[in-house]
Amino acid sequence: MKKMLDGELGSGTQIAAEMITALAKIYDADGFLPVKSSQISGVSYKNIGEAGIEFLESLRSGDARARVRATLNPCGLDLDSWRELGFPEAFYRDQARVLDAYNALGIEMTCSCTPYLLGNCPAKGDHVAWSESSAISYANSVLGAMTNREGGPSALASALTGFTGNFGLHLEKNRIPRQSVVIRCNIESYLDFGTLGLMLGKKLGQDVPFITGLKKEHCTPENLRQLGAAMAASGAVALYHVDGVTPEAKKHAVSIKKGEITIPSMEISELDEIVDVVPAKKDVAGALKVDMVFLGCPHYSRQDVMDILEGLRGKKLHATLWIATARTVKKSILEDTDLTRQLDPRIKIVSDTCIVVCPIDALGIKSVVTNSGKAYFYLKNNESLAVVYRDTQACIESALSGTVAIGRRT
Repeated sequence: MKKMLDGELGSGTQIAAEMITALAKIYDADGFLPVKSSQISGVSYKNIGEAGIEFLESLRSGDARARVRATLNPCGLDLDSWRELGFPEAFYRDQARVLDAYNALGIEMTCSCTPYLLGNCPAKGDHVAWSESSAISYANSVLGAMTNREGGPSALASALTGFTGNFGLHLEKNRIPRQSVVIRCNIESYLDFGTLGLMLGKKLGQDVPFITGLKKEHCTPENLRQLGAAMAASGAVALYHVDGVTPEAKKHAVSIKKGEITIPSMEISELDEIVDVVPAKKDVAGALKVDMVFLGCPHYSRQDVMDILEGLRGKKLHATLWIATARTVKKSILEDTDLTRQLDPRIKIVSDTCIVVCPIDALGIKSVVTNSGKAYFYLKNNESLAVVYRDTQACIESALSGTVAIGRRT
């Protein structure tokens, strides 16, 4: 770090090292840790704008380069199909400038929020610096890796230096559960896990929960991704433990049983009702015309995408269906011409982006149905957008019919 701080490795690396050092000081870090990888958010031009580009270009002009594997979060559009999907050309040009700057820094152009499906998959105990909230949750909780909830700039600084401060969730003492959550109701579906995550995020804030009562057969990787993404969106939960499921849960269960850990407990006996959001926040019963059905937040795996497409062979849609995934997955599926020629052209396999970070208002979309707790949480803050949260099957039915029943559900 000293050579970096002294500017011997270039001014760009020096800036990054100064950022890591400043954060370490703020959080009273016990020195520095080498990291195995980084996952960098702050990629969409919609979010970072000209100021973000100027910062990236200052690093590039200072000859900074990634020193560890570093992957990139979704950007603001599909890099190949942006024109077909209706993105403005001006936005494409600005987004391309962002990506050019990251590429010059040696960051992989994965443009996905699920790097662990694309080879950037840390092992248990690995120290990493990730900044995508759902990926952070998955890395800490499901993979057993160790990362703080980094910001985009700090994760980038770790990529350029290879280090992070030794504080927060890099320390075992901070990974101990601080809240017991006892589930007394049936949590089975993807939607259930998302709804539970939305509830718990609001209740827990940044606390680390120890969750009991979830059945192991329902704790699939997909459902755990949904749970963590929703908790990270509605709160700031970066790590959770599920009894009998996640890699660090066993040792904490033993400590709790022995009385070595004493933590407050809450019970979840029923899931909160999720109320539809419609324009002007009105609670109107009836049928809403659907412009778009959105699936894939976090990005779907290849199997997730194929499960949806196989069920839609030869069927006619009346609303646009976006299925978000990584570009490698999209490419492999589009090569299957036997499948794609049987699909309605309203089905769009979208890569590189997510509805949460793209300029949705510029696409003329006024109503969205989604099965993602995270997407629902962020989209409902757009007052010009009607957002409906439904399970996967109901989302598919909405794409087929072009409508969805709205209003308070019982």
